[in-house]
Parts: sequence; structure tokens; C-alpha cells
Amino acid sequence: MDLLRSLPLGLYLEEPQTWLHKIDPRVKFAWLMSFLTSYTFARNEWRILLVTLLIIVTLIARIPRRVWQQQMGWLLVLAFFVFTIAAISPDGLGINYQQRLPVNEQVLSPQSTTTNNAKVDEKAVFGNKEYKYVIFSQGPVKVNRRSLDLAVRLSTILFTVIYSTNLYLLTTAPEEITAGMESLMQPLRRLKLPVTEVALTLTLSLRFIPLVLEEVQNLIRSVMTRAINWKKLGIKGAVKVWMIVAERLLENLLLRAAQMASAMMVRGFTSPNEHRVPWHDLRLKRWDWLAIATLTLFWGVRLAIGTDI
Repeated sequence: MDLLRSLPLGLYLEEPQTWLHKIDPRVKFAWLMSFLTSYTFARNEWRILLVTLLIIVTLIARIPRRVWQQQMGWLLVLAFFVFTIAAISPDGLGINYQQRLPVNEQVLSPQSTTTNNAKVDEKAVFGNKEYKYVIFSQGPVKVNRRSLDLAVRLSTILFTVIYSTNLYLLTTAPEEITAGMESLMQPLRRLKLPVTEVALTLTLSLRFIPLVLEEVQNLIRSVMTRAINWKKLGIKGAVKVWMIVAERLLENLLLRAAQMASAMMVRGFTSPNEHRVPWHDLRLKRWDWLAIATLTLFWGVRLAIGTDI
């Protein structure tokens, strides 16, 4: 088992260089924030459109199949399970639904007028349109409009939040991310905030992700090679073993952090302002302005679709 390959979340794809790699990190960050905020109070049509747009961008960017198949595939499966569980779950409204009396030109179906305790699966006719609250009912499985709406919301938000962030990390180097973040936070210097220190901390944290995966992978391999008989250990023994593994993982991560700090001190690192390395020259180019124009169109469509309040 290789976690760095089977679970490549948050890792940067160095080769091949796609057109997403060439876009300015500040522009990509604006796109990321748009994906993470535009679904707020949005209709389900817009939420589904965001998922479709992310899949289309991945395919158009020509990211290798071995990369997006592992990430997008498992995430789509997880979103599908969340959608299924939420759709067949109760809607959470602890009330008995009853049809209202006819008002003006509204005519109720004959079945709904036979009893005062009308059930949800009965149909109400409003003008020429037929309304049915329960969409599917077969034995204990029942899907109504509210549970289906909640299922779409949960599954699409799960996919959008995780995959949009992962796509950003996949096509943007850690140095580019920190340089872009530092450039965007320049106005905060007037408030005497340590912008450079925050950027350095972000760089170190992004570089620390592969180290965490590597330590977890080594510890799991060490447990598997010992051929532990979990049935003889029982629940208490298994919990004790995994507590020891978790303690060892924490010790290894703290040791890695201490080694990183020692390496910086040996090289004479005193403060970020005195040891600045210009990794990237951030300049907006032609395709960056095209991405900004597309982002304006993106928000125009979002406002045109409206909100679901």
C-alpha cells in the first residue's frame, strides 16, 4: 500500500504542465473562492452545474487519467452514497401532512377529499399541474421532495468543496500558493499583521502534508508485517495497539518538525523578511485576463439563476 499514490490528495502534479498550471495563482484562488461561496443559498440547478463544471475543467485540462481517476472516482462514489442515504432518510419534519381546503381555482383530487387525514402520497391538482410530495414509495423506502432536495445539497457540496480545493492544490505549486496569498494580503500590512510569517507558515504546512502521509504509511506497514492476531487481542487489546501506533505517529511528526526547525537554524534563518526568496514573478498575462473575464461571466450566471430562500 502506497498512500502517496493511492491517496494523492493535496499533492502537486509537476508533470505534465497543463494550461491550469500556467494561470496566475491569485486568479485560481479567486476561482476557488467562487466555487466555495457561490453555492451558498443557491438553487439545486446551480449546485449540479458546479459539479459538472469541475468535471469538464478536469477533462479539458488534460490531466492524466491516473491522477483524476483516483481522486474524482472515489469522491463521486462517496457523494453517491451520501445522496442515497440522505434521499431515503426521513425529512425531519415531525408533522402530519394534510391537504388544504380548495382556494379560488385550486381543485383537490377526489382521493384527498375523502378523509381529513390525507397522506403525503396523495396527489393535489393546482390548475393544470399535479403536485405530489412523496416521489417514490416502495415498502420501507420512501423518497419525498424535502429529502431529495437535502440529498442533492449534501452530495454536491461534498464534491464541490473537496474536489475544487484538491484541483487547486493539484495544479498550483506550494510556492505559488504562498506567493499569491502573500500578494493578496499586502493591504493587511497597514494593520501591522505578519503577512510574510503567515505565508512562510503556509509553505511549511503544505510541505508537511507528504511527510504525514509517509509516516502513516510506514506505521501501517509496520503493523501489517507483524501479523497480529486481532481476534485473540479482542477489542481492548486492539484499541491499546492503535493507541500505541497513534502515539508513535505523533512522536515521529514532532521529530520531523524539530528536524525542519534545526535545518532552518543551521542555515542562519532568523526571520522571513531577511531570507526572502523570489520563487515566482507574479504578473497577469493574457490567459489570466481571460480567466478573470470568464469569472465575471460565472458570477453573472450565478446571479441570473437566483437564490433558493
